[in-house]
Amino acid sequence: MKNRPNVFAPTTDTASAAQSPAPAKIKNPPKAYENPDFIRSPYGRQVRVLSEMTEPLQRLNRHRIRNTVVFFGSARIAPLDKAREALADAEAAAKAQPNTETAERLEKAQRDVEAAGYYEAARQLAGDVTRWSKTLPKTVSPFYICSGGGPGIMEAANRGASEAGGVTLGLGISLPHEQSINPYVTQGLSFEFHYFFVRKYWLVSLARAVVAFPGGFGTMDELFELLTLAQTRKMPPVPVILYGSKFWNEVVNFKAFVKWAMIDEADLSLFHIVDTPEEARAHLLPALNKYCREHEYTHPADLSHPHHANPPFPQTRLHHPAHEPQNPDAGDASGTSSGGGSGSGGGGSDASGGARNIGSDLANPPATAA
Repeated sequence: MKNRPNVFAPTTDTASAAQSPAPAKIKNPPKAYENPDFIRSPYGRQVRVLSEMTEPLQRLNRHRIRNTVVFFGSARIAPLDKAREALADAEAAAKAQPNTETAERLEKAQRDVEAAGYYEAARQLAGDVTRWSKTLPKTVSPFYICSGGGPGIMEAANRGASEAGGVTLGLGISLPHEQSINPYVTQGLSFEFHYFFVRKYWLVSLARAVVAFPGGFGTMDELFELLTLAQTRKMPPVPVILYGSKFWNEVVNFKAFVKWAMIDEADLSLFHIVDTPEEARAHLLPALNKYCREHEYTHPADLSHPHHANPPFPQTRLHHPAHEPQNPDAGDASGTSSGGGSGSGGGGSDASGGARNIGSDLANPPATAA
């Protein structure tokens, strides 16, 4: 067998080696969380989902938002004044040029005026709840109106709360043909989600009551998931109000579910159908007052933090963002972090080994919360 050259032997051509240029310095690659190609790829989906779970937690905690009353409903329902303007235009067009197209336009405009009554009712009810919440003693956490942040019923709810001088939340969703957050949402409390399931988590997790106005598939999705969670006791029971008996009794035959033995008769008590803001308040306010009594402060020290309500059940809390290092790498050099959790305060377990709950910091924030 022939001897093969030793490729690892040092070269003897030192002159040519001295003349060859030094290799160019390699540019440091971006950190994974600063690499947009990775973050936006399917491999970064878990990071994106976690971000939509924890960034709202940080902001809600900063603003001490503990309790919400959530409004569901169609984005297509216009305010009454705009609906009447559209009706007047449709009537003029139908009179000037009667044909099938103008007749259909007139019929739609008439339906829109009828539906606009729901916009005004949502606006009034949201204002009523906000004014009631502002009368609560400092020993309980206020209730804030929360919506999906869009137009229609969502805008009406935020508008009513804003007109009553209250703080109001908008949890928006990025859609191909959807507009931006409505202008009545409180500055700093508008959120934009990509994932429907994370948005629904935040809609439900702080909800102490829900009011569902007429709507389409999105409203039905949110409502029936909420009813499922209540039916299966995956969440504490909250009052659920369906506003508009004409719509709900025509669109959903709830009694047929019982007739076909798909739900129990008792499941129909999970919601109430009403037709006026007064009826809605009659169901909402007693339940919210009961919640206030059950979660009133019991320790004098709590009074120094008037927006810190006692948690509905004991939980381990996350680190507050104010305690976290501004540099994401800070505290990681030694491979450990205090409290047994990650620097972001998400996931993992606490120092005692107990599992953390993503909503626990909302229910029981540290005393130094900003």
